[in-house]
Amino acid sequence: VKRGQGAAPSLDLPRGSRHALLAMASSSRGAVLAAILGNATITVAKFVAFAITGSGSMLSEGIHSVADTANQTLLFIGIRRSERPADDMFHYGYGADRYLYALLSAIGIFVLGCGVTVYHGIRSLIEPAPVTFSWVSVAVLAVAFVLDGAVFLTALRGVQQQKGERPLLRFLQETTDPTIAAVLLEDAAACTGVLIAGAGIWLSHITGDPTWDAVGAILIGLMLGLVAIWLGVRNRALLLGPALTPEEHRTVVEFLAAQPAVTRVRAARSRVVGSGDVRFQADLDFDGAWLGRRVVHVLSDCGAGTPDDEARRQACAEAMGEAVLQALSDEVDRIEAELARRFPQLGHVDLEVEEPPLSPVPGDG
Repeated sequence: VKRGQGAAPSLDLPRGSRHALLAMASSSRGAVLAAILGNATITVAKFVAFAITGSGSMLSEGIHSVADTANQTLLFIGIRRSERPADDMFHYGYGADRYLYALLSAIGIFVLGCGVTVYHGIRSLIEPAPVTFSWVSVAVLAVAFVLDGAVFLTALRGVQQQKGERPLLRFLQETTDPTIAAVLLEDAAACTGVLIAGAGIWLSHITGDPTWDAVGAILIGLMLGLVAIWLGVRNRALLLGPALTPEEHRTVVEFLAAQPAVTRVRAARSRVVGSGDVRFQADLDFDGAWLGRRVVHVLSDCGAGTPDDEARRQACAEAMGEAVLQALSDEVDRIEAELARRFPQLGHVDLEVEEPPLSPVPGDG
């Protein structure tokens, strides 16, 4: 990228300040804690209803809630562990712990939520058992829908704070915080699952055919499987360390190229190392003439009191070298500070100073 013209571009990204990043972390913790408390309460109620009715859909919903409670506990542990500061063993911190625990949560959803539920539904199809209709089931499902809906709305509010003007689907594909996305999707599935379970129980009751209840259980399991697969794929990508989005990458590079001291930006690369934390590296070619003009004042008083012209030239060369290095260091520090202000998700910035290629010596073969 060649040096640009005019003022440096600015992009107000969704995480526009460190305050916004802290608010994002707080909203994630709040959503996960609300999900844990809500699902723990719902789990007990659903198993009580299953004991009364023998409904396969109700058992599926109970297993679903057990999986949700366990998985969201894993998410909370991941959040807490990812917030540990960097140390001598992990210089970039523990941010990726969040992705590991979110991946374990996705596996749990697939095994417990999808696998066990689908197995039970298929078994109910092969060996159907009568389903006893009870208003207890209706009451439990109604309470579950309200609680799951409340948790879903909490997660949705957190997502709204983070996504800015991005569409929801794009946010879910790009966010570096998988925990709030997991809570949002799990509780959306939970609300849908309650409706499916209720429909299965009602159809089995009015038709006298328990097949509907078994089909409801299978549908709930398959839905959880889709959620688990999506979360697994996303967290795998985050563990591998994806780059900034093309738009964000281009804007950061354009900002660097617009700096008056920079003639070229090369080998710009980035990697997500944690939620809202990106490592950015770039090789910069600096304009030696621009730096020289910044320190030209050094020549006015260098070498004073030296005995001859050679000593004066030596003193001026040393003074100019020191001044240019200091000007270069100050300029790099300024650029890094401005990057941190404009793009706060760049938690680790490594700018390498590249030497311009040497001109060929006349006569070299």
